[in-house]
Amino acid sequence: MTNQQEQPPLAAGTLLEGYRIERKLSQGGFSVVYLARDAVGKPVAIKEYLPAGMALRGADAATIEARGEHQAVFNTGMKCFFDEGRLLAGIDHPNVVRVSNFFRANGTAYLVMRYEEGETLKDHARRLLERGEAIPEDFLREVFVRLLAGLREVHARKLLHLDIKPANIYLRRDGHPVLLDFGAARQGLGPGAGTNPVFTPGFAAPEQQGSNEPLGPWTDIYSVGASLYDCLAGDAPQPADLRRLKDELAPAQRRWGGCYSLQLLELIDWCLMLPAAQRPQSVFALQKVLNGEQLDLVDPAWFDKPK
Repeated sequence: MTNQQEQPPLAAGTLLEGYRIERKLSQGGFSVVYLARDAVGKPVAIKEYLPAGMALRGADAATIEARGEHQAVFNTGMKCFFDEGRLLAGIDHPNVVRVSNFFRANGTAYLVMRYEEGETLKDHARRLLERGEAIPEDFLREVFVRLLAGLREVHARKLLHLDIKPANIYLRRDGHPVLLDFGAARQGLGPGAGTNPVFTPGFAAPEQQGSNEPLGPWTDIYSVGASLYDCLAGDAPQPADLRRLKDELAPAQRRWGGCYSLQLLELIDWCLMLPAAQRPQSVFALQKVLNGEQLDLVDPAWFDKPK
């Protein structure tokens, strides 16, 4: 997204169903997240459905109005966004963002989430790398084991995340991760529906970018592998659509051999296999590896074979 496409956020002091907006926390391609207070003054995070390039803030500085040619797609995306809230409200897991309320107002939809204090995994990893420090393997294993426990619960509800990346993995002050910003609304918007991509290049699986393979748990698993790769490299891996044309991604086993355990590096490369069927098919398999159990992953010489 670009700044030109961003609509102004709700003003501080705006009331929404008994919540008072304090300030904008973040703004992405299809939503704005605010810090707000509930009726008793408890902080909450509120996410507003506002897909860039498809809708405008009205003259009253609150109402959302879809651009005429995008009305149908806007409505479909909003339904998916609202359905996401309904599904997440039924999940009470310490490693999945907690949705406590969801409602429609101002011509759009809102999700009310538990407000967490901490930082994203992206910010944490980048700070270490800027100091010339490698992110510790034990830390990565602990974070992703917990994260995958939450993702298993999500997949058990027949919901996919579709946008796992370090920027959407929030570390509480105690170091425990929370999975944020699900992509149900992106899925509803569909390919080419708006002016922004409905996936994050580098983290999105091939089947999100036209490989014609079905979406499934393996789709999120690709993103988990890409997130681990990003934590080590400081940059996202080569986008999957470009890899399908000419795979220039240096395998983790080659790039960090001797710096991290072979088991962890094999796991990353396994998750980043381009064919969906060659990746782990469930997060349970990943959890077992991260907990130290030995599995036959892939041929250790796979990265030396012609691509």
